[in-house]
Amino acid sequence: MPGGTDRSRLPRVDVLGIGVDCVDRAGLLGCVAGLIAAKGRATIAYVNVHVMNVAAHDHALRSFLDAAEVVYCDGGGVVLGARLLGGTLPERMTGADWIWDLAARAEAEGWRIFWMGGEPGVAAEAARRLCERHPALKIATEHGFVDDARAVVAAMNGFAPDLVLVGMGTPVQERWVATNRAAIDAPVVWVTGATADFVSGRVARGPAWLHQRQEWLARLLVDPRRLWRRYLVGNTVFLARVMRARVRP
Repeated sequence: MPGGTDRSRLPRVDVLGIGVDCVDRAGLLGCVAGLIAAKGRATIAYVNVHVMNVAAHDHALRSFLDAAEVVYCDGGGVVLGARLLGGTLPERMTGADWIWDLAARAEAEGWRIFWMGGEPGVAAEAARRLCERHPALKIATEHGFVDDARAVVAAMNGFAPDLVLVGMGTPVQERWVATNRAAIDAPVVWVTGATADFVSGRVARGPAWLHQRQEWLARLLVDPRRLWRRYLVGNTVFLARVMRARVRP
């Protein structure tokens, strides 16, 4: 995935063999601006505990993360893991938080955004809510359950986006981007997970006082049947991997 930014220019922390960029929310948007201005073909990814656990066994996902121009922290568990391994990450940044900053920056800069993801209607509703606050925002959408990737890519390219957001969940979204990135004529493609679900209101984040501190616990309380294994088992597995790496000579 060639792009306009050399990842070596960003300070990084190694977390279980995956390089995570030391960047805060303002710095992340600065990276986006730089990549758009460079007019290359860059990719932005994130890691949280779930992504780290999947990448431990999914070589294609691991390769995707290694090749991405920016990989930022999207989970408090990764912040903790980095700290236990002797590194420091400035903060965790989840899409439901930074998307509003991105919309404001895009409106001001005139960036064109194509947002793909979620069930039919979800990305469109999320975009509508962004436009309520940022009426000059230029944004087009498509849901994430499409069969004809070439038709979607053609629609993207026809919109002439500066930035493409792809949210299908890990590892589906990363595989889709890896397969189609070379054909997408946009300076930046950014995998975004369930951001559209949250912004549209389809999925609740739980109490603000909780998700601002422990996002995983807030999500578990909202949807325990679907997420208990990811968080209760996954967090334990991740912490065990970190502790093994910490004591390994």
